Amino acid sequence: MVIEEKDLLKSKLKEVFGYNQFRGNQEAIINNILNGRNTFVIMPTGAGKSLCYQLPALVTDGLAIVISPLIALMKNQVDQLNAFGVNAQFLNSTLTKAEMNRVKKETLDGSIKLLYVAPESLTKEENIDFLKKANVSFVAVDEAHCISEWGHDFRPEYRRIKEIIGLLGNLPIIALTATATPKVQLDIQKNLHMEGADVFKSSFNRTNLFYEVRQKKHAKKQLIQFLRDHKGKSGIVYCLSRKKVVEIAELLNVNGFKAAPYHAGLEPAVREKNQDDFLNEDVDIVVATIAFGMGIDKPDVRFVVHYDVPKSLEGYYQETGRSGRDGLEGKCLMFYSHNDINKLEKFNKDKPVQERENARVLLQEMSFYAESPVCRRKQLLHYFGEEFTFDNCEMCDNCVVPKDKYEAKEYAKLAVEAALKTGERFGLNHLVDVIRGVENQYVKSYDHHILDIYGNGNEESGDFWKSVVRQSLIYELLEKDIDNIGVLKVSAKGREFLNNPYSISFAKDHEYTDTGDEEESSERTPVSTKAYDEALFNMLKSLRKKIAHQKELPPYVIFQDPSLEEMATTYPTTEEEMAQINGVGMGKVKKFGQEFLDLISEYVDEHDIVTASEVVVKSSVNKSKMKIFIIQQIDRKIDLDEIAESKGISFDELLTEIENICYSGTKLNLDYYIDEVLDEDKQDDIYEYFLNADTDDIRVALEDEYNEDYSEEELRLMRIKFLSEYAN
Repeated sequence: MVIEEKDLLKSKLKEVFGYNQFRGNQEAIINNILNGRNTFVIMPTGAGKSLCYQLPALVTDGLAIVISPLIALMKNQVDQLNAFGVNAQFLNSTLTKAEMNRVKKETLDGSIKLLYVAPESLTKEENIDFLKKANVSFVAVDEAHCISEWGHDFRPEYRRIKEIIGLLGNLPIIALTATATPKVQLDIQKNLHMEGADVFKSSFNRTNLFYEVRQKKHAKKQLIQFLRDHKGKSGIVYCLSRKKVVEIAELLNVNGFKAAPYHAGLEPAVREKNQDDFLNEDVDIVVATIAFGMGIDKPDVRFVVHYDVPKSLEGYYQETGRSGRDGLEGKCLMFYSHNDINKLEKFNKDKPVQERENARVLLQEMSFYAESPVCRRKQLLHYFGEEFTFDNCEMCDNCVVPKDKYEAKEYAKLAVEAALKTGERFGLNHLVDVIRGVENQYVKSYDHHILDIYGNGNEESGDFWKSVVRQSLIYELLEKDIDNIGVLKVSAKGREFLNNPYSISFAKDHEYTDTGDEEESSERTPVSTKAYDEALFNMLKSLRKKIAHQKELPPYVIFQDPSLEEMATTYPTTEEEMAQINGVGMGKVKKFGQEFLDLISEYVDEHDIVTASEVVVKSSVNKSKMKIFIIQQIDRKIDLDEIAESKGISFDELLTEIENICYSGTKLNLDYYIDEVLDEDKQDDIYEYFLNADTDDIRVALEDEYNEDYSEEELRLMRIKFLSEYAN
């Protein structure tokens, strides 16, 4: 009988899912469920958790209920199962009344094998009554960490799951999570009354993932560069807010990537379409909120970028785990800043005290991870209660470019002694205060200022000692007290170290400064005068002068100095790159650009220069809408005063917008307006001035006695006319 059952599982595995073999613990987990045992599965994202409840559902009589908090994941899994020929459905808030009735009817007549239910739907009285009538075989609680207030996605509705399952009968439960610290594991089992469950824990080590943390400085520029290196590959970019999701998705599209936003505030139909487009490879990149969690089962996601810092290491680990699920390349990049941590702390300020403290500890762990010089993989695995025995994984930024090491024997010894002599009842900050001799009320209240170790480390900074304590924890000289969050105890290894101290190497933390722009404006500005290659700039000026002489035009009509400076900074070698230069545009490129491109290409080859053109980031702000509106209105010969009034801007601001359009190479015909405000002789006079002037600077034009009868407004209007006719 056992052999037959084993054969049945193998044949179903091949027949339905197309696999020849089980992975890891899958077969043992499935057999445990089939034997009616409560089962607790801790398995990293991408290791095949869903098969652990899908396959037993197919080989048992009755209905398997899958409780899942993610609507996206439900739809994704139901679509996949339906494609395999399995009747699976979901019950959540996206269904119409008619659809809900159909699902309930099919459930009761036994044709549905798996029913996915959102926890919010499960708690509704009408749904409980309906499920009581169904022939339920077992219940799967997916994303089980949501039960724990220490989990990264705590959901109060999850606390009621055990109570509701009890109403349906004495059913076996399988709880599954991809991220559970030892504390969260205990919490899950306690809340589901599964203390006696069989636990199956897989390694959290995703060997194919490369982890990297960068300072959040010029983040948009860094993001575009990173994505250009992975052009055409599937990826996810996580942001903190819905507004940021939309902004970054627009930025990526403007810069030539196929991207779509995904957050809870979008219409369900839009969200569904964007998810399907991602799965069907109609878009390459999904930009999503960290809080929402995508739950998309796509094996070939090649990168995950955290544009903003996640709320916890559990969340970070789960989200990065969506990369490289097929075992191939997976890049995990996080931009880190103290500002993001501060923002997240502000979000927590209105929470109840205990919840706020929990969130603070999780954020602190996130900061420690980002700033630590220790192997990223070692840190992550340690956080989930697993030891990584190698010091270098060769698959993270800290291992590829290691920080300088220092002999830490005496420092580690003092950190371990501080934990021991304060009774193993305190956290990192208190231990550091004792070591450094900080005489605050808290230290004095425990008489820790009279300990012989008090102040022994006062020559080093608080940040240095925090790093020492954290590294002592990672190297298992100290350990966390599972029952008392934040408290550090001395491990058996630490006690041995105190008795027989040995040489140990630590490294200094990364220093993330708060200076410089995290997100420079997407609007492109002229480059500073000293940033360019002066030799190339002078060559470009000579070429401009030659072309201007040939065309009998002032040199500034060809390209202005700021444009040449930027060319001598970013070295554009294609028409597309040249068109991105401030004050150029494709119109000017077509008219004047080829000789400049040839010169720059030759210069780049001769001097073996790596071009910086990839750092030019196109704007994604709504100025493009303003630009289109103005061009359309001018084409329709609408009075300029009316255009300004309709947009709620001054005439001066409108002229500035029109000048920017003109400088980027678009030809505008303002004759209909200029003819109304300037007679023909005045137009000819000003035209003559600009034709012979060395510069089109309006301040210079106003100071010239030739123009003393003309206002600034008139000069600006004629300059637009002149540049449109000659330069564009």
